[in-house]
Amino acid sequence: MTGEPQQPDRVEGAPHPRETLQLIGQGAAEAGFLDAFNSERLHHGWLITGPRGVGKATLAWRIARFLLATPDADAGGGLFGDAPVVPETLDVSEDHPVARRLLAGSDPGLYHITRTVNEKTGRLRDQIVVDDVRRLAGFLGLSAADGGRRVIIIDSADEMNVQAANALLKMLEEPPARTTLLLVSHQPTGLLPTIRSRCRELRLPPLGVDDMAAALAQAGVDAGGADAAAALAALSGGSVGEAVRLTNLGGLEMYRELTQLFAGLPQLDRPRTLKLANAAATRGAEDRLDLLIGLFDLLLARLARTGSLGLPPTPEAAEGESEMMMRLAPNPAQGRAWADCAQSVGVRARHGRAVNLDPAALVLDTMIKIQKTAAGAVR
Repeated sequence: MTGEPQQPDRVEGAPHPRETLQLIGQGAAEAGFLDAFNSERLHHGWLITGPRGVGKATLAWRIARFLLATPDADAGGGLFGDAPVVPETLDVSEDHPVARRLLAGSDPGLYHITRTVNEKTGRLRDQIVVDDVRRLAGFLGLSAADGGRRVIIIDSADEMNVQAANALLKMLEEPPARTTLLLVSHQPTGLLPTIRSRCRELRLPPLGVDDMAAALAQAGVDAGGADAAAALAALSGGSVGEAVRLTNLGGLEMYRELTQLFAGLPQLDRPRTLKLANAAATRGAEDRLDLLIGLFDLLLARLARTGSLGLPPTPEAAEGESEMMMRLAPNPAQGRAWADCAQSVGVRARHGRAVNLDPAALVLDTMIKIQKTAAGAVR
């Protein structure tokens, strides 16, 4: 939101999850929560898991909005004693007072925990610290509003340090009355087993092509048509957040350029390679360099998969990609060679970044290593 310069739970170029009223492509997870609510089996702790950028935080905010705006089933019927309406969706009108308060960050029934700014350094912490969790005591000590329900969102739970995780565990072991905790987690295996065991899991899968296009449109991101949306779905692994990052940094164009470079292998187009390397080496282009290295990894993984399965991945992420992959990875043996190459290139690239190797030299070195592997496929 405007006036909040540091928001660790927001993808740059996309709305904050609290601003996204609709969740696309995750109907099964929504139905699972709604079924628990309607059957009066509402668990006090929910672990919302899945890959980054598939809508976990958006679901957490939708659940929070729903819980704070919806009366309990045992609150009684209408004026004439009729049965209460059983909700069929998590939708809450954007004009509802709860929706307006959550958007403004002023609803007394919601507490949001994410990484905070270190007052001593003025920089965003890389962890959720124990004080962030301990402040919940003040929130829980207040009189609950709107029917007595309170909701806590932790985004992401993976970022809690050990002390913060232990403080949260105590709360899960002795849950406050009428309080629901929503833990967003990208890698739940990294959480304390005791935290996982005390939560019910809602797992969100990657988005398909159609859902990706709809989600990007909702976020106000111009994907560039159906083909581009399909390519973004392929390269992002079905993550809307990653698709937004790819769009912001010109990832589709970068991947197309890589595909064309690979199409010429084992002959290496040095001028074109140097042009790509220099574009990633310009001042302030660290994000583009990191993206380029990630796209190298992704392309090599897709080559390895092509050799292993005998078929290229679908959909194509760039024109001519399938033909190039079938030529460079014609059999399982070459697929294994590309898998080995991916591992070697990844290690070299990470080392190069760690020691601040010249970006142009790093990209050129990577392509030379790839050229040698391609020579084994095309004789």
